[in-house]
Amino acid sequence: MKIAITTIQAPFVSGGAEFLAENLKQALIQEKHEAEIVTIPFMDSTPEMIENHIIASRLFALGQSWAGNIDLNIALKFPAYYIPHPNKVVWALHQHRAAYDLFDTEYSNLKDNPDGNYIRKVISNADCCYLPEAKRIYTIAENVKKRMQKYNNIHARTLYHPCPDMEKFYCKDYQNYILMPSRINITKRQMLALEAMCHTKSDIQLYIVGKADNVLERTKMLDFIKKQKLQKKVRYFDFVTQEQKFELYANAKAVLFIPLDEDYGYITLEAMAASKAVITAKDSGGPLEFVIDNKTGFVAEADAKAIAEKIDELADSDAQAAEMGKKAKKHLMQMDISWANVVKELTKP
Repeated sequence: MKIAITTIQAPFVSGGAEFLAENLKQALIQEKHEAEIVTIPFMDSTPEMIENHIIASRLFALGQSWAGNIDLNIALKFPAYYIPHPNKVVWALHQHRAAYDLFDTEYSNLKDNPDGNYIRKVISNADCCYLPEAKRIYTIAENVKKRMQKYNNIHARTLYHPCPDMEKFYCKDYQNYILMPSRINITKRQMLALEAMCHTKSDIQLYIVGKADNVLERTKMLDFIKKQKLQKKVRYFDFVTQEQKFELYANAKAVLFIPLDEDYGYITLEAMAASKAVITAKDSGGPLEFVIDNKTGFVAEADAKAIAEKIDELADSDAQAAEMGKKAKKHLMQMDISWANVVKELTKP
């Protein structure tokens, strides 16, 4: 089949969504399909333009290409999943969360916008109207599925996929540091992790790895480290190679991943693939679908002192960290998450 994967692209921004689209393309090709990623530009920093983006998506004609008919459209992200096609399957990474669960929080740029309520209604109406055009709707995680059911009364099925290079993660040692690998962003809550390090009693270090989404977030984090005199307890890696990333996972005591209501979260799977326990929070969303409290990691209150206690607990016991890590790897393997399963499900008649 000729398959078009439709998604969005924010200029000069690349992350998990882009990895997913590219890995899906390669998995489809591996199964002898012809596949291409079709992106449309999208920026939500100007909320007033969102309605225009929706209209533009509806104006695309994707049924044919210069290479002939497109047999199947796999749609991934808002508003690209509105693009019409007679044989469309939606595999939603997430909806436009600023109009839904994040609307009344500091993470939404719609709440204080004069037209915020109108834009929110436009998005909700579009989701309710155009998503059901698809012959099947999937989401990448239970967390995304539940939001779609709650806000739009749309039923979807969860379809998990592997993190990039999942087979390349390995376990080497359990050294005296907790790894926190994620882009520096307010929703990933590096600041909460730093507050937790102010309360730890052990000598364990926190390694923060990731590019900042903007200069303000990076400056805020580094200023806090300096002000609280955390230089000996926290190390920040602005950039690491893939090989360095694998090694950091391999030698970590455990992995800290405490985002706010994450959609899915590759970091959880990366940690489990590397046989590392995961410390997450009760409101972290996606990671809770994988972390079993007190078995493959810890699920703590989203509170600095509570998180510090879990860090210290693993810091004080290499045996516990290793045992939890082994159970995490076993649990991941038992879930049988593979691209072959994803392709089989998305391309079935």
